[in-house]
Amino acid sequence: MKSSDARSGDPGPYAYYVLSMLFLVLAMSLIDRNVLGILLEDIKKDLAISDTQLGLLTGPAFAVTNAIAGVPLARAADRWSRRNVVAWGLFAWSILTVGQGLTRSFGTLMVARIGVGIGEASTGPSAHSLISDYFPLRQRATAISLYTIGGHLGVWVAFLVGGWLSHAYGWRAALVAVGFPGILLALIFRISVREPKRGAIDGQDDPGDAVPWRELAGVLVGKPTFRHLTMALPLFVCAAYVLNIWGPAFLIRVHGLSKAEIGLWFGLIVGVGGGIGSIAGGLLSDRLARRDRRWYAWLPAVATLVAVPFQAGFLLAPDPWLALGLLCPAVFLNATAIAPLWTANQAISPLRMRATSYSIIHLGISALSGGLAPFAVGAANDLLAPQLGELAVRYSLCLIVVTNLWGSFHAGMAGLRLPKDIVTA
Repeated sequence: MKSSDARSGDPGPYAYYVLSMLFLVLAMSLIDRNVLGILLEDIKKDLAISDTQLGLLTGPAFAVTNAIAGVPLARAADRWSRRNVVAWGLFAWSILTVGQGLTRSFGTLMVARIGVGIGEASTGPSAHSLISDYFPLRQRATAISLYTIGGHLGVWVAFLVGGWLSHAYGWRAALVAVGFPGILLALIFRISVREPKRGAIDGQDDPGDAVPWRELAGVLVGKPTFRHLTMALPLFVCAAYVLNIWGPAFLIRVHGLSKAEIGLWFGLIVGVGGGIGSIAGGLLSDRLARRDRRWYAWLPAVATLVAVPFQAGFLLAPDPWLALGLLCPAVFLNATAIAPLWTANQAISPLRMRATSYSIIHLGISALSGGLAPFAVGAANDLLAPQLGELAVRYSLCLIVVTNLWGSFHAGMAGLRLPKDIVTA
């Protein structure tokens, strides 16, 4: 079975099988990462902890170690088998997700969460590098968008299944239940996925080994597109990640929705709306890029700017169903931005730098989106609570509007420089 047609550079059936497996791995990653969002209120009551501690648990405890581990794991992916890096990472974080459900204190829960962060750092760099060797540039944004839908599905399942399980059996049982499937998936992935030849799909020659750090840094930092992508992607992901973590608490505290309602409606909007937005962004950017490759960055710049009034409306709407209605276009538009920007990053990165270039940008994503921002929202909640009470979370979440405006600027600038920075055969 061929992974691609060597003469046409078109992906074959096996390429789509690998993409489907990576899709499932990403879905498991986002389930295990985001299920805490629907469990925060139960964890807070059970362990008697503050919003600041919840922000620490959902932010730095996961993101800092995820970011630190991401770079050496990406270097391993640029040197050795990307398949093995993904499989063993998935196996490790799935076991640790189960371990989170067995903890009895905030300290042990945080240690397990740190371990999940390290394990999940294996996925993104290797996955993007693998996709780039199974799909040519002209179809890569679509392929990455299909892969990205796995993340939206994972968020939806996290809220839907996590909300139901925590309501029926408690938050610990929910964590144990979502961790087990990843163990089986890791074994299937290790057995059935093959490591492709680097660069063959685009007619590039594999240099055979990852370049030294100094050379790598010089090449990537010397590209203006890469510098702007290291700002744009973390800022856009920040809006989505903070919303996934604190959105359920916002709907509970401000609008009085139940966990079951949130699991169904919020999870549906984030999962389905985000998934549709992701594939729309991939398909549209690939089509527009046939005329001008700058659209891989310009489309995200426009879409996220248009999303801003819908984000503000979601936070300020007096009625919960109006708020959820405004959330739909906000999630859709933000989701269109991610796959095209990652495609631009892969296009400007030499073969043995692709995983590492991803990890460098992901370092910023983890530090800002997964680390600083959720913690800042939690701390702002505690700071504003004496004056605003349960409404404090509404104004703390205005952070997502700021990050979208800022990120849109950098995406626009990346588009201006993109054509000159693309690596060619």
